[in-house]
Amino acid sequence: MKPNGLLVSVAVLAVLGGLVWWSNKKQDASAKTTDKTTKILSIPDDQFQEIRIQKVTGEVQDLKRENGTWQMTEPKALPADQDAAGSMVSNLGSLNADKVVEEKATDFKPYGLATPTLDIRVKRTNGKTSDLLIGDDTPTGGASYARLKGDPRVFTIASYVKSSLDKTDNDLRDKRLMTFDQDKISRVELQAKGQSMEFGKTGGTNSEWQILKPQPLRADGSTIDTLVGKLKDAKMDLTGTPEEPAKKFAAAQKVAVATVTDPSGNQSIEVRRDKDKNAYAKSSTVAGIYKVDSSLADAMDKSVDDFRNKKLFDFGFSDPTKVELKNVTYTKSGDKWMCGAKPMDNGTVQDLIDKLRDLSATKFATKGGGNPVFEAGVTSNDGKRVEKITILQQGSQYFAQRANEPSIYELDGKTVGDLQKTAAAVKEAPTAPKKK
Repeated sequence: MKPNGLLVSVAVLAVLGGLVWWSNKKQDASAKTTDKTTKILSIPDDQFQEIRIQKVTGEVQDLKRENGTWQMTEPKALPADQDAAGSMVSNLGSLNADKVVEEKATDFKPYGLATPTLDIRVKRTNGKTSDLLIGDDTPTGGASYARLKGDPRVFTIASYVKSSLDKTDNDLRDKRLMTFDQDKISRVELQAKGQSMEFGKTGGTNSEWQILKPQPLRADGSTIDTLVGKLKDAKMDLTGTPEEPAKKFAAAQKVAVATVTDPSGNQSIEVRRDKDKNAYAKSSTVAGIYKVDSSLADAMDKSVDDFRNKKLFDFGFSDPTKVELKNVTYTKSGDKWMCGAKPMDNGTVQDLIDKLRDLSATKFATKGGGNPVFEAGVTSNDGKRVEKITILQQGSQYFAQRANEPSIYELDGKTVGDLQKTAAAVKEAPTAPKKK
């Protein structure tokens, strides 16, 4: 190689080496900048008193916290959606920048911050205010430009933060039609299918639902809980014009009226349904008539029998300590089932218990009778609950009654046959072979 060529090669290598060094140094500096979090706002949750949002369109939304509860004061006074307000507090209370675009910007117009999309003023309980301005989205998407009023820095923030703050009036208002405390309900009244029903809690630590009207009856607690849940979750469908639901409600067929009682008093709701199965509701809690989810009408459109407990036994999954049949009694001693002094096969006794636990009526009868074909009693809950039933056969029909209760349960013949076979299959525990 010629000397001149060697010198050129050495020079090129030196330049390339310098470029690699400069590139690595720039990457290191960039990594340090990325690792450092730039805090835009840091406000404790309990310091939020007011959030005022002014949009580029001129709309204004104002949320104020009173006694721990958010209220909408603009564009009109309405209860606020506490989850929506809480989401705003969460995003504003600890707001970090994705990156700092300019440290000392003199022209905010290129970022859409001269006339911001959102001007969000947070007022704290100590009277101090912070104004967050959000402008255009970045060209690559996924972020938006932002700054604090009075601060020359321009940041980018995640797009989801902007979305969480750019809400409609309907997004921010409380859309619940009933506001009762689900954990403190004492009564539910329902008028449906031409019947007046009332459900109440028995009281105590393990409070259970009972049917009080039209007469005292055992209740299916899960069905009543479903009804209560649907009433609690009833929300306004705010699509369409405000006048439309009122017109549809007036022309629709009444489904039911429900009244709920908690320590704050009574709240009621009337639900109607049109020929297309669309449901509309009017509540005593909020003014106006609104379209609602049709599942609310389905939960309310029930007769008293739909709320009755069809199971013959209430012991559920508690462990019975005694099972009595007509001519035999099984008692539990430790982890063993005994019949008198005879140890019984635990598996066959458990099969019988499972059949008794699952024994359910197909429907309720107004009258029944016949000859007794099966009798059983179960003691559970540490001896505090004793339940006894009698099954009667009249022709091809089977009826059952619980002791000291007027209800007549109609049973499926195959279910009765399986129960009888399982009871007959209970056997003694196998004896251990004698040692030689």
